[in-house]
Parts: sequence; structure tokens; C-alpha cells
Amino acid sequence: MSDKNKADEVNEPFLEEQPDNDTANEREEFVGEEEQSIEEQLQDELAKEKDKFLRLFAEFENYKRRTSKERMDLFKTAGQEVIVSLLPVLDDFERALKELSKSEDKEMFKGVELINGKLRDTLKSKGMEELGVKQGDVFDAEIHDAITQIPAPNKKLKGKILDVVERGYKLGDKIIRHPKVVVGN
Repeated sequence: MSDKNKADEVNEPFLEEQPDNDTANEREEFVGEEEQSIEEQLQDELAKEKDKFLRLFAEFENYKRRTSKERMDLFKTAGQEVIVSLLPVLDDFERALKELSKSEDKEMFKGVELINGKLRDTLKSKGMEELGVKQGDVFDAEIHDAITQIPAPNKKLKGKILDVVERGYKLGDKIIRHPKVVVGN
């Protein structure tokens, strides 16, 4: 064999076993990009899911806070409708007590007075309070309901309450019935 043939035989297997360097580098880069893009995709998906979770958690916390506040408000004024409907009964008791005090039957007066006291105590235990309005107080349009104005008997009573026609009540911090008053002008 000639030297040339020997060199060809030696070089041929070497060429077959060695891959093309450019092709191998491209494959490694492509595989690296593919792995990197999958990793980036997974990180993006994870970030999206974390964001969804945080938003859902915040929304749930807001829901809990809102419903808790609504529940507390409901408990505070749960009996408002019933209490407001009983206010005319309180007014009737006052009128009845005035008339019974004039009569000679003191036992009936005491009985009605006891019932009136029990009703007031029960309503007070549920959070109802009477607005303390009396003659001579300064008129406040936020609190009082002026049903009429009459000339004041003297200058000191101008703009002040001359008479309380109907008592006012509040439940907690909320006024459920404004006192009806006569104001001097």
C-alpha cells in the first residue's frame, strides 16, 4: 500500500467518528435555548399563579372584613324595626299614665306604671335610649324636628325649645325618631 492510502484509511475513521463542530455547537445551543425557554415558561406560569393566589387571598380577606362589619351593624340594629314599631305604644303609655294619675284608682295607675317601666327597661336593654330634650334647650336641626314656631315669651327663649310634643329616641348611635318640638322665634 502506498503512503497515501494509509493516510486515507487512518483519516476516514477519524472523520466518521468526529461530528462536525459547527453542527454540534448549534445542537447544544438549540437544546440550551429550549431548556431555558421551558424553564422561563415554568417561571412565568409560577409567577402568574402566585399573582392569582395573592389576588384571590386579598379578595377573600376583603370579603371577610366586609361581612364581619355588616354582621356587626346588623347585630347593633337588628331590632330597629321592632323597636320603631313599639314607639307609639310608649307614647300611648305616657298618655294613659297622665290620665290615670287624675283618677282615684291608684292600683290601676301602679299597674300601668309597672308595665310601662318594664317595656322601657326591655327596650333600653336592647340599646334604645331616649334623647334628653327639655324646654329651654337650644334648637338643633340635626337632632330636633320643629313642627311649629311660635313667638317667644321673652328674648332669652328665642331659637330655643319651648315645648316637646313627642320624645325622640336613638338606637346605638343612630337616631330612630327625632323629637318633635315647638321652637320660639
